[in-house]
Amino acid sequence: MALSKRSVLITIVCIVGVALAGAFFYVESIISTRFNIEKTVYLYIDENKDYNSILKQLDTTAHVENLAKFKKVADYYDYPENIKTGRYAIKPDMTIRDVVSLLKGGHQAPVKLKFNNIRTKDDLAVRLSSQLMLSKETILSALNDSTRCAALGFNVETIDCMFIPNTYEVYWDVTLDNFLQRMHTEYNRFWNEDRKQKAKQQGLTPVEVSILAAIVEEECYFSDEYPMVAGLYLNRLRSGQMLQADPTVKYAVGDFSLKRILFSHLQVDSPYNTYRHEGLPPGPIRVPSIKGIDAVLNATKHNYLYMCAKEDFSGRHNFAVTHAEHVINANKYRAALNTRGIK
Repeated sequence: MALSKRSVLITIVCIVGVALAGAFFYVESIISTRFNIEKTVYLYIDENKDYNSILKQLDTTAHVENLAKFKKVADYYDYPENIKTGRYAIKPDMTIRDVVSLLKGGHQAPVKLKFNNIRTKDDLAVRLSSQLMLSKETILSALNDSTRCAALGFNVETIDCMFIPNTYEVYWDVTLDNFLQRMHTEYNRFWNEDRKQKAKQQGLTPVEVSILAAIVEEECYFSDEYPMVAGLYLNRLRSGQMLQADPTVKYAVGDFSLKRILFSHLQVDSPYNTYRHEGLPPGPIRVPSIKGIDAVLNATKHNYLYMCAKEDFSGRHNFAVTHAEHVINANKYRAALNTRGIK
């Protein structure tokens, strides 16, 4: 019996419907492909924008269920021709379509940039480059560029003062200029009117506060001594005495591990040697912390002019008003050094 036109039409519709449903589920099976991860992981895309490197990270870091399917979706959305640098968060509930959209749109996750306990520019450059797309060499070059430093209100000796140790939210692929400007903005925000006024009361500029804070931090093992030691150095500055700070000698010699400062060390001809040069050194001997800076701004008021490490090697200091008292303390410490064979 010949099929009626209506039956033929119904059959065709059914066939098309089945085909469309099959196609839908096939496409859905591709774009809904997920990642075998239990927590958020991150993809890093640097200035090379290497597609093969991205695929490798998706495979080894994000553990995509099917890399071939990711490639199909990426090609469909023209992602290989639209790669953007950045740090991207891949979450367990995301599909490959979500990730392609994320990557193509450049919707990256910010980095919580942290740096503290930094001594030298090299240390700073290493710490920053480990958290940003910027290289150590690029950062160091900028920090040693007198023109660039001057544009920010510093020089190559004082530029370290601009970096206030804290946690900052930035994008991993931030440019050098934008990063330096961000640090400059944070510096100005930190040095609010209250802190500026306190610095003025101490007879110091913000940069000089940071330079002194760096010395205080290197001098102290315990932070609760910061205000006391800061007050002592301020007393010396105001009385016209040399700071004679051992940490500046270690910096001048280039060896912070020195346990005993010898006469030969004191003769090192360096503007950072405060046994030979009056006043503050030309720049900080480390990147001072907020606690160190605030200790100088809120220094303890007292009459001490001398200090010496305690002979019990506790890391604390004996303080003295007169040189005679200081000699007694110093002799105790030297005797303890000799007893322990520390040269």
